[in-house]
Amino acid sequence: MERNGLLIANSAKEQPFTTVKDEIRRLKAIDSGNPIVQGIAKQIQQRFKGFQSISGDTDLRLDFQGELYYVQVTPWRDQYGLDWLVVVSVPESEFMAQIDANTRTTILLCLAALGVACGMGVLTSGWIARPILRLNRASEAITSGNFDQAVEDSRIKELNALANSFNQMARQLRESFTALEKSNAELEDRVEYRTGELKNALSELQRTQSQIIQSEKMSSLGQLVAGVAHEINNPVNFIHGNLVHTQQYAQDLLGFVQLYQQHYPNPADEIQIAAEEIDLEFLQEDLPKMLSSMKMGTDRIRQIVLSLRNFSRMDEADFKPVDIHEGINSTLLILQHRLKDRPERPSIKVIQDYGSLPLVECYAGQLNQVFMNILTNAIDALLVTRDYPEKSHQQLAITISTEVTDRNSVIIRIADSGPGMSNEVLQKIFDPFFTTKPVGSGTGLGLSISHSIVVSSHGGKLTCVSAPGEGSEFIIEIPIAPRQIL
Repeated sequence: MERNGLLIANSAKEQPFTTVKDEIRRLKAIDSGNPIVQGIAKQIQQRFKGFQSISGDTDLRLDFQGELYYVQVTPWRDQYGLDWLVVVSVPESEFMAQIDANTRTTILLCLAALGVACGMGVLTSGWIARPILRLNRASEAITSGNFDQAVEDSRIKELNALANSFNQMARQLRESFTALEKSNAELEDRVEYRTGELKNALSELQRTQSQIIQSEKMSSLGQLVAGVAHEINNPVNFIHGNLVHTQQYAQDLLGFVQLYQQHYPNPADEIQIAAEEIDLEFLQEDLPKMLSSMKMGTDRIRQIVLSLRNFSRMDEADFKPVDIHEGINSTLLILQHRLKDRPERPSIKVIQDYGSLPLVECYAGQLNQVFMNILTNAIDALLVTRDYPEKSHQQLAITISTEVTDRNSVIIRIADSGPGMSNEVLQKIFDPFFTTKPVGSGTGLGLSISHSIVVSSHGGKLTCVSAPGEGSEFIIEIPIAPRQIL
């Protein structure tokens, strides 16, 4: 077939074309009338994500309708511009049938030779007992698996010829069984290798599926966060903008009241009673404070909205230069409620030791997701610290440091003062679905997806250094200007 999937020819009874209104139209391999051709073509297309990416000879082992097929895909090109794919598929049953047939033939030959030898031994046992006994012992040794047998020459011409034939047969059997054992060993190795490939492919498929699901969830969450931030931003800006004028108007009115009191210190009784009822003196003192507090509140809301928008990054291009420190700070602001002190534990101190970083080309939203996952795990680890009496007196702290390396990359270190991890746990933390949290508290996908984002999407490194009682430190290394990975 051609690279675009159109069939050129096939060995099936079905034609590689169809006729529509007296017009011959070639069929695609995935639309072939032969179910085997169609099924094999679809699996090859799914495996390589199209036929264009196949550049060399490829051997596959595919499962179709409950039966295994050995498939070989060979690209073929010539000087005239033809670019075809030659696909050969053989059912495993037919592939093994020839081996089984050879095995049966060999066994039948052995049994036949043994029968002939035994028959001749019975007929001549009266006068050639000794040579026959030697031949019998050699035959018994061969049947037990010892093929290194040779019958001595006899003075009887016929027995001598029989001995020579037996010795030749023994050599052939030895060679045949040696070749058969070698073939079986090679076949077992190939089966084991293919089985391992299938297991790895299945594991990779499950991991990719889980990452896609989690990425879709984070994308939906980012859209929701961006939408909520946008909707909150408009009324907050309206209130914040009007508060400036309200504060000025209130100051003008209070100044006017003070000026009135200076020129008319003895107002009418009705005005004096109304001033006492509304507590004019307290109102003059508290109103400016209240307006200032309201302005501080709106400033705080605007900062939170800006942090939500920076975290979601829904209004920016996917791959562009960004400020890493801005992403970290936005993530910390979102997690601020988990860092504050609570009745059961003190507050968690965040130490920010930032270096001078240039703008880094990256997927900002994905990198913020990495910061969120690692910082959330660090907070969870610090919550466990209260269960360790020897650590209960220590300050709960998370240290975030950044620096530029001589490898044209930046390093972000996120360390906590938690209980740390054992070497067994440390070896599995980036595996999909692995978690040490209680059932229902974690999916085991956060660090796995973070590792994929840093390594696969950005060409960087994500490592962890930890030991029991020594806390944990996650080290993220991102190239400053990496090649964009699609």
